[in-house]
Amino acid sequence: MSESTEPLLHICASADWHAVRTSPELRPPSLTDAGFVHLSTPAQVHLPANRLFAGRDDLLLLVLDPHRLDAPVLWESGVPGDPESMVFPHLYGPLPTAAVTTVLRYVPDANGEFAAPEL
Repeated sequence: MSESTEPLLHICASADWHAVRTSPELRPPSLTDAGFVHLSTPAQVHLPANRLFAGRDDLLLLVLDPHRLDAPVLWESGVPGDPESMVFPHLYGPLPTAAVTTVLRYVPDANGEFAAPEL
């Protein structure tokens, strides 16, 4: 249900992914707390990663096929401090594990900062 043709990304702790990878869906806490699952494009994923997960080395990037998402994806503003014109994809339903095409380790550099990945 996404209009995007490029892959979308979801940041996930390794332990969380391993707990659900054979389940039909992933339901991160944000689905209950905010009503949606936070997603990003490859060019913007480093912004929430640095804001929320600075220095962590247990993260994965779930690379998603947007055509396999069966709930609405809305492109909405991030938080103050993000570029004003930047919008982030929010999945308004659980993330189907069948939408995950690739799982990549996502580790910060020597300074503890994340960069945009090369897919």
